[in-house]
Amino acid sequence: MNKRGHVLNAALLSVGLGYVLEPSGDVVTFVTIAEVFVPIVLGALFPDVDTAFGRHRKTLHNLPVLAIVAAYPYYFGNLEWVWLGVLTHYVLDIVGSRRGIALFYPLSDREYGFPTGVTTSSDRAEIVTVVITGLELAGLAVLIHVLPNYVPAEAARTLQTLQGLVA
Repeated sequence: MNKRGHVLNAALLSVGLGYVLEPSGDVVTFVTIAEVFVPIVLGALFPDVDTAFGRHRKTLHNLPVLAIVAAYPYYFGNLEWVWLGVLTHYVLDIVGSRRGIALFYPLSDREYGFPTGVTTSSDRAEIVTVVITGLELAGLAVLIHVLPNYVPAEAARTLQTLQGLVA
């Protein structure tokens, strides 16, 4: 996917996640959307920083980078939603594009992807992005409402804080 597709995915994901976390549709929902929007968009754009240095779809498109970003909330108490933007960037590049990404870089240069993707310049790229975003939101809804024991502790605390501020 291209940057436009990653931003579209992050924006739609942020709005959808706001409703998944707080489905009431009132002020708490909109505060939740506001809280997750900027971190998710930043996370979705972060992997493409490797276009300026290193090797694109390798240097910042791998599992070690995702692990480092996901660890931030636990060690530093910030960047609580950036990991989700990075993860969805990877999902779009693996499932939505033909090329894939080097998940195990620097140990391996092999790129992993699904044969179902489209080229980044395809006129169907935005449709593919919206479909993948819908699937991501469905997965998040299942995780949050059906399997809540697997939700990161920081995310659960953030939701409780938001509900306390608006209530």
